[in-house]
Amino acid sequence: MEFVVADGQTPHRDCSTLVLPALSIGNVGQLSIDLMIASMKAERIGYLDDPSVLPCVGNDAYGPVAVGDLALPLEVYEFVDHGLSLIQQRSPVVKGMMLEYAKNLADFAASSGKKHLIVLSGLDSGRRKRIDESSDTQVYYLSSSNVDGTEGRCEKLGWKMLQGYDPNQRQWKYLESLAEGNTGQEDFDDELTLTDDDYYPGLPFAALFSSCKARGLTVTCILCYCSEGDNIPDSFKLAEAAYKYLGLCPTKFGDNKDIGWCIPLSWKTVYGPPPDMSMF
Repeated sequence: MEFVVADGQTPHRDCSTLVLPALSIGNVGQLSIDLMIASMKAERIGYLDDPSVLPCVGNDAYGPVAVGDLALPLEVYEFVDHGLSLIQQRSPVVKGMMLEYAKNLADFAASSGKKHLIVLSGLDSGRRKRIDESSDTQVYYLSSSNVDGTEGRCEKLGWKMLQGYDPNQRQWKYLESLAEGNTGQEDFDDELTLTDDDYYPGLPFAALFSSCKARGLTVTCILCYCSEGDNIPDSFKLAEAAYKYLGLCPTKFGDNKDIGWCIPLSWKTVYGPPPDMSMF
């Protein structure tokens, strides 16, 4: 993975916390990163180039007006006031290359002085085993802080640890072994062979979690269940959870003081135009 610094920019080593999405159902992690970048007015400092990520190009994603500033598959942003770096990923990883990508990203994070990675991802609501009706907005987490995946800060926020995590379960152990550089057939992401217990280790967030943990980095995955469709409400929930974890308040950054969030320019066409109401 190659890091290309944007013209006139200098990365800050003080930005030691990195927030990034994991590809997931509904693209909720990526939408949440969009919200955070737009609301913080984070500054793009460079680009990442990795052979595992498919190429793509688009117009300026954040505006406030499209000026022809190209958006690329992997971009790095910084919010220096709070020591944050953010990565936005706009295209998928080549099939069968997720673990290689995760290893490359972990190497980049370690070499650039990152200490703590926060991974945002959605989970398939169809795989949810237990539903707790005591809370409308449920956030789950997985952390490398303790062997069993728990973290005190997340518990204080009222979040639940991911139900499907067991460090002694065969696929989690196998994934950890691969992340540490041991050779073996990468069959953990073959959904055709997975049981219900093997589902979570085959997701992109799990590859990022294991690879960064293997590099000695602290990793916290913030997760929420969702379904395919209009996932903008889910992205607000996940972005708000990330802000709470980081101790930030969106009203300090957004132009809209009522809700505190700045809606990215690219969202104007994310789901196309509204329906023709004359049909109803």
